[in-house]
Amino acid sequence: MKLRFFNTMSRTKEDFIPIDKNEITYYSCGPTVYWTPHVGNLRAYVFTDILKRVLLYNKYKVKHCMNYTDVGHLTSDADTGEDKIEKAAKKENKTAIEISEHYTMEFNRDCKKLNIIPPTITCKATEYIQEQIELIEKLEKKGFTYKTDDGIYFDSSKFPDYGKLGRINIDELSPGKRTCMRGKKHKTDFALWKFSEKPGVRQQEWKSPWGTGFPGWHTECCAMSIKHLGEQFDIHTGGEDHIQVHHTK
Repeated sequence: MKLRFFNTMSRTKEDFIPIDKNEITYYSCGPTVYWTPHVGNLRAYVFTDILKRVLLYNKYKVKHCMNYTDVGHLTSDADTGEDKIEKAAKKENKTAIEISEHYTMEFNRDCKKLNIIPPTITCKATEYIQEQIELIEKLEKKGFTYKTDDGIYFDSSKFPDYGKLGRINIDELSPGKRTCMRGKKHKTDFALWKFSEKPGVRQQEWKSPWGTGFPGWHTECCAMSIKHLGEQFDIHTGGEDHIQVHHTK
């Protein structure tokens, strides 16, 4: 049976032609494990499960990778605010690791109740810090990054098609209206690595070539997907609300 998928980039239904006909590479943006998942969160994973079952039914071998975001997802979904894991740890008087492990278990328990097939590979952002640093270094060598007082940023002006996936009208964006520009060169630039405001205060921070801090949310998924699936893979799923905010990055 010929499969047709809706392509977010083209906004059209297209015939599915895998990179390798022997194995489908499939990445799913996983949960940020700081709180109990609700039905809206789990709907996304029911969808990914249905899609995977369709592929398996059509005799495809599927290599499915999903991450757990256990650091670096800030409360603004952008580059400001508290780290959601760190905030939850303060609220519940627990360590960041205790928070992420507890809510990872809750998420997995709920997925089991929903009969969702587990991914082939699961990965935690905190276990791939070196890969994330190496990815930023590659971008740095190619001239795509710059440093501000609060982190290392991706220079979106160096990528002509930036915003195409999310149909973002960059000219209509108002810089600094929702978040402070704070040294950013362009309104669409985003953090690859954030510096700890006071090193030693955060529970989760690491040394890097640029300073002590933690990876940006977008860096994490890029590094982990490349690590396990390669620089190009067939399918990327996640919540529709992530298309402009996260998947565009």
